[in-house]
Amino acid sequence: MKYEWRKQEKHLYFPKQKPELVTIPEQKFLLIKGNGNPNEHEFAEKIGVLYSLAYAIRMMPKQGYTPDGYFEYTVYPLEGIWDLSEKGRGLDSLNKDELVYTIMIRQPDFVTKEIVERAFEIVEKKKPHPFLNEVTFDVFQDGSSVQMLHIGPYDDEPQSFELMNEFTKNNNLERVSLQHREIYLSDFRKVEPAKLKTVLRYKVRSIE
Repeated sequence: MKYEWRKQEKHLYFPKQKPELVTIPEQKFLLIKGNGNPNEHEFAEKIGVLYSLAYAIRMMPKQGYTPDGYFEYTVYPLEGIWDLSEKGRGLDSLNKDELVYTIMIRQPDFVTKEIVERAFEIVEKKKPHPFLNEVTFDVFQDGSSVQMLHIGPYDDEPQSFELMNEFTKNNNLERVSLQHREIYLSDFRKVEPAKLKTVLRYKVRSIE
């Protein structure tokens, strides 16, 4: 039976349109870092290389190699951790050229460094990519986090963050950092802005 994150991990990927406190377990990711406006061509290229590697792992059994513990699964959605440069933080309004990001695609638990190295070899042979060597494999454990589902354009996210900040304050919590995570449930190339679904999330801790 195929593993569907949309069904088995609904609490992590399909929250309600109101803030909630969740505990995020340890997760493995393919990731690539960058900075600047996400509307620029480089950002799309970096997304492309992540998906090339993610699908290389997903399709390995069809290439004659089945990793230990492999199971059929749906490739996880694109995620991004967003921050601002020092200059960007000092500005009165958001300047997208000052954004600092890490974009990533989660990997199933059976994925190891060796499997990722094999995926690199597959992509290198099949479709060499200028950003391939910038991709890394790492583990994150966000722990206590506040999240909610945002429906609408990315530029309207501050309204949802206001609700999250209010929830955080009312529940004796505080943000761990100014970074936040976004999980993209919609393909922005195919879905109109008003219908885009994005999970917004940031790490928190209790105020004693």
